[in-house]
Amino acid sequence: MSQNLEANKNNAIAFYNTAYLGDPASAVKLYVGDEYIQHNPLVGDGKQAFIDYFTEMHRDYPDKSIEFVRAIAQDETVALHTVQTWPGNEQYVTMDFFRFDSNGKIIEHWDAIQQVPEQTLNGNTMY
Repeated sequence: MSQNLEANKNNAIAFYNTAYLGDPASAVKLYVGDEYIQHNPLVGDGKQAFIDYFTEMHRDYPDKSIEFVRAIAQDETVALHTVQTWPGNEQYVTMDFFRFDSNGKIIEHWDAIQQVPEQTLNGNTMY
């Protein structure tokens, strides 16, 4: 079965946004397949570990926000480029990669995060 790239992009954004803004159980129920393989070393493997991690993060940092800068889809993979703003106006740029199954559900995740510096040597933004 071929992938619906536009639907996968929209679902990756909705999944991330739903979890990030405080409802990770709904994010998993709506957008995750039978398994969920996690590659972030700070989050346990599987659906429940994801729910636990994002529930705790929302409890500890309820005022954080996220902006989706770009979404790119190829084959069964979606890449999201985001800017996160945390308490104290600390900003982080993230790159998240999601792998989808043939039913359009997320089954695997990788990410990288870097704090946005006040100045850059090249004068360009990180997003």
